[in-house]
Amino acid sequence: MAQQRQLSRLLARAKTTRFGRDHDFASLRDVADFQRAVPLRRYEDLWNTYWRPSFPRVADVTWPGTIPYFAVTSGTTTGVTKYIPCTRDMIRGNRRAGLDVICFHLAARPHSRLCGGSNFMLGGSTAFSELAPGIWAGDLSGIAGKTVPWWFRPVYFPPRHLETIADWEEKIARLAPAALARDIRSIGGTPSWLLLFFDRLAELLPHRSRRLVDAFPRLELLVHGGVSFAPYRSAFAQRLAGSAAETREVYPASEGFIAAADRGDGEGLRLMADNGLFFEFVPVEDLDSDRPTRHWLATAQTGVNYAIVLTTCAGLWSYIIGDTVRFISLNPPRLLVTGRTSYSLSAFGEHLIGEEIETAVAAAAAAIGRPVTDYAVGAVYPDGENSRGGHLFIIEFGGGDRPAAAQVAEFAAHLDTGLAAENDDYRVHRCGDFGMAPPQVHAVAAGTFAAWMKSRGRLGGQNKVPRVITDGDLFATLKAFTKAGS
Repeated sequence: MAQQRQLSRLLARAKTTRFGRDHDFASLRDVADFQRAVPLRRYEDLWNTYWRPSFPRVADVTWPGTIPYFAVTSGTTTGVTKYIPCTRDMIRGNRRAGLDVICFHLAARPHSRLCGGSNFMLGGSTAFSELAPGIWAGDLSGIAGKTVPWWFRPVYFPPRHLETIADWEEKIARLAPAALARDIRSIGGTPSWLLLFFDRLAELLPHRSRRLVDAFPRLELLVHGGVSFAPYRSAFAQRLAGSAAETREVYPASEGFIAAADRGDGEGLRLMADNGLFFEFVPVEDLDSDRPTRHWLATAQTGVNYAIVLTTCAGLWSYIIGDTVRFISLNPPRLLVTGRTSYSLSAFGEHLIGEEIETAVAAAAAAIGRPVTDYAVGAVYPDGENSRGGHLFIIEFGGGDRPAAAQVAEFAAHLDTGLAAENDDYRVHRCGDFGMAPPQVHAVAAGTFAAWMKSRGRLGGQNKVPRVITDGDLFATLKAFTKAGS
C-alpha cells in the first residue's frame, strides 16, 4: 500500500545518515522492523541528540544533505521556540498537497474560475533570519510564500514587496487596500488572523456591509487551518453571507502537510498518504507507557483518539508532533483533529480533551447568539479563600461590544452544561456543585488576544492563540494582561 512504499523510500534515502546508521536502516524490511528499531521521540529528543550539536548547519544527520530552512514554531501550551527542519523534499511535498486542495475544490466546482483572478495567502513574512550562509529560519507559511513556483506567481497574492513585511499590523494595513484592488478568487490563513484582516477591510469600506462579497465579489474558496474552526464558524458564516465561496479546511503542520478536506465542511480531512510522510497512531492513553501500542494506517481503527506520529522527508523519525486525531473512515482515510496531547484539562481528574472543550464553547456561543473570536482556558486551583478549584475561560466575543454580565453568566451556564454532556469525568466532578467550581468566564474587549500575542512577539502568521494552557506561568501572564480574576 501507499504507506509501505513511503516508508521504504524514506528509509532508503536516509540509510547513510547518522540517524540511519544508528538505527541500521539498511537492514529494515517492513513496518514491524522499523517500529522495533526506531523508538517514539519528541522534539527535545531529536534536538538534543541530533540537531543541536551542529545547528544551524545540520548536514547528513537525520536527512541527506544540508537542511536549508527551519520552520520556527512555538509550543502552543508553553511558548517554547522550536526549529523544525524543512528540506526541499518537504517543500515539494507541501506544494503537491496544495495542488491536491485545488483539485478537491475543482472536483466540487467543475466550472471554477479560480485562476481567473488572484489567490491570496495570508501568511508570515518571507524576510527570514539567516542562521548561517544559505540557512534560513522563519514561519512555515513564509517559507511556503518564499518558494511559490514561478508558474503560480502570476495568480498569487501578495506580491513579494508586501510578503516581506514582518510587522503584522503594518502588513495588514498595507495588504488590505492592495487586496481590494485585486480580483481575489481564494484566500487562505488561520481563522483568527483572517478575521482581523476582514475587520481591516471593513474599515476601508465603511459604507458597505461587513460581508466579504462586498470586497471580493468573485471569491469562491476560503481555506482555513491551524486551529479548530468550530468557535469561528458562526463569525465566518456572517462574513460569507451572500457569497458563493466554499470553506475548505487543511491540516498543514510545521512538520508536514498531513490532511485536507476533500468533501464538505465537517466531513473529515483526507490523509495525504502518498506525499513523503509515514504516519503512526498511538492511543492517547498509551502514549506515556513503557511499551506504547503503535498503529499505522493498516491497523488503525475508527473512533479511537490517537496521538499522531510522523516520519518525514525532512528527517523526523517516529516524531510525536503533539496533535491528536480520530478516524471517521479508513478507506479512504479521513480524520478529525481532536486537539493536542497537552491540550487536556486534568487538574482535578476531569480529563477534558481539546475537542470536548471546543464543542462546548461553540455550543455556548450559539446558545447566546454571540460568536467567539478567541479564547483560552486554564486551571484555577484552591487557595485560602476558595476550597474548590475549577477552570477560568478568558473569552473574546465577536458581534459588537463586550456582552453584559447577565449574558456572560448565561454563556458560563451553557458552557458548564456542555462540558458535562461531553465528558463523564467532568460531569461527576461537577455533580451537586461539590467537587469542582463552575467555570469562570472573563469577557475581554475585541482585539485583546491579538494585543497579548503581540506583547509576546507572536502576532500573525502561523502563531496560534493557545486554547488550553497548562503552563502556569504562561496562564499567569494572560491573566495579568487581561486582568482576569482581579
